[in-house]
Amino acid sequence: MTNRTPAAQLADVVRELRNREFPWTAATTYLNAASVGPLPERTRLAIEAFNAKRTAPHLLPDRELFAVHAAARAAAAQLVNAAPEEIALTPNTSTGLHIAAASLPLADGDIVLVSDREFPANVYPWLARRRAGVRVERAPVTAEGFPDEDYLVERLADPRVRLLALSLVQFSNGFRADLARLSEACRAHGAFLVVDAIQALGAVPVDVRAVPVDILAAGGQKWLLGPWGSGFCYVRGALGATLTPAMSGWLSYRGMEDFSNLLSYDDHLLEDARRFEIASPATQDQLGLTTSIGLLLELGVEAIAGYLQALTAPLLAWAAERGLRIVSPTDPSHRSPIVCVAPPDAREAHRRLRQAGVVVSVREGAIRIAPHCYNTAEEIGKVMEVLEG
Repeated sequence: MTNRTPAAQLADVVRELRNREFPWTAATTYLNAASVGPLPERTRLAIEAFNAKRTAPHLLPDRELFAVHAAARAAAAQLVNAAPEEIALTPNTSTGLHIAAASLPLADGDIVLVSDREFPANVYPWLARRRAGVRVERAPVTAEGFPDEDYLVERLADPRVRLLALSLVQFSNGFRADLARLSEACRAHGAFLVVDAIQALGAVPVDVRAVPVDILAAGGQKWLLGPWGSGFCYVRGALGATLTPAMSGWLSYRGMEDFSNLLSYDDHLLEDARRFEIASPATQDQLGLTTSIGLLLELGVEAIAGYLQALTAPLLAWAAERGLRIVSPTDPSHRSPIVCVAPPDAREAHRRLRQAGVVVSVREGAIRIAPHCYNTAEEIGKVMEVLEG
């Protein structure tokens, strides 16, 4: 029996994983999953096989298309420990957040609390509610630029604060929210909790049963390693059936899977989260997302998270030793796979990394390094070598 941790066991198979699923990593050091995650080979092949059938539509009967959608909901549900009935398929994170903003019961004078410096996708849907008299309060961040969770918990005690919207992981610095603490505060004060999880899912474990949230949205194209145009929205089951979507597609109504009886016009929305699916899902994209989630579940998201923590630890230690400003949190309770460091000239450092075949991003004056399950310690070492100059 082995005593090795799941993260250590994952480290043992990374080389084989790179060869099998990400063969291009032999020529490029890709540390940019927070921007766009690569498609695994199995996902590319699954999409190509589907599209081959799509060229001859008679090879894709309706029941097969519905089965693809059902499998996508089931995969997303397994990822966050939800029920498939709580999953609506969406093309991106923004759609899920707009579903939340348009459907949750907010009245004139209610306050939506949003931490300042949130990604715009989690700000604009709430600003749109101002037309109905809803107030949007941007909570100040800490001196480090992180969400001030003490302040957020304090503000949630105000009965006018009806909703907290936040990213589980911040895009610009990798701060990981203490979701359990914020969830408890929201429940204690009867406020809704809406989570933008695109910078977390696939690399940070999420369990909506253990840590309740009301609505969670994520696109598939980053850490989930899925195609553009794929994503999902989790809507807590007991809540979902009470909400009326601002927009609904014709497949959101009862009886519409029976294509031989479409003119019944049964004006009853489905009881599950499918009522929030605005249009026919992009089947090939959702198939790709399902396949990629399958790989992540095989590896284990807990194992991936542990592996990435170990992978980035030397980078944080190296930066601290050299007095390089670390923009990301260093304490384990708020660390994520995203590590941001700010050399004196971030643009020049980015240029040198790119010249060395290292793909990263510049965000808010810092180099954002975002490794995933296919990266190695040697690649992190290469970053340090280039930045050392």
